Amino acid sequence: MPAVKMGGRYLKTSQAMKGILQYAGGLLVFLLVALVILKNTSYSITLDGDYLKPKEVPAAPSQSKVRSCGLKVCPAGTFSFSISSGAANVVAPKICIQNRMVLGSVQNNAGVGLNLVVLNGRTLQVVKLGHYDMYSGDVQPLIEVLQGLEKGNIVLMASFDEPATKLTAEARSLIEGLGSTSIKALGFRDNWVFVGGKGDVAKGTFEKHMKNNQETNKYDGWPEMLQMDGCIPLFHE
Repeated sequence: MPAVKMGGRYLKTSQAMKGILQYAGGLLVFLLVALVILKNTSYSITLDGDYLKPKEVPAAPSQSKVRSCGLKVCPAGTFSFSISSGAANVVAPKICIQNRMVLGSVQNNAGVGLNLVVLNGRTLQVVKLGHYDMYSGDVQPLIEVLQGLEKGNIVLMASFDEPATKLTAEARSLIEGLGSTSIKALGFRDNWVFVGGKGDVAKGTFEKHMKNNQETNKYDGWPEMLQMDGCIPLFHE
């Protein structure tokens, strides 16, 4: 039987193969243990250097490319929507229209600050979407979008991480004009979701706001994620 030289000794092939398999098996066990440890010890850093505790990290979103949101069927003349705010600074917000995700991590178009989708209230065509960093970014691009809204536009907004630091009185007033009753109270790391519109479109009908409060926060430094869904009437002039 052929022999293989290992560590200065000649071993029969069967003995050599047994040693190699034992070594490979031990290496595989080590790698699996390391992966489990890394998976269960996850940290996230915020813009101002704060950390989430490992046990408080929200579950990461699925990377599935399926864009269905599982929304209920709405009556004729209305359309379905669903909005989720971000969870801490880990899980991005999500906005769905007519059972189709239009903004979220799967689409890679959500970001920290305020996330916005503008719809044509008659056709449900997406007119504008984007995210605006309200911690270290510039509020002026958001103001320009809000100033450019037309009658019949429906606006859906969701917070992620920190939505309020750069939010000026002018920007808050413009959002209030869309029907928001909470925007002037929106503070550092609050969670907020909102549906409003230009003209008499869904004004004040859909809005949730949760304050950042260390005594009640679900995560270390952030309140729990907000979610809401429902049916919105199409715009008829």
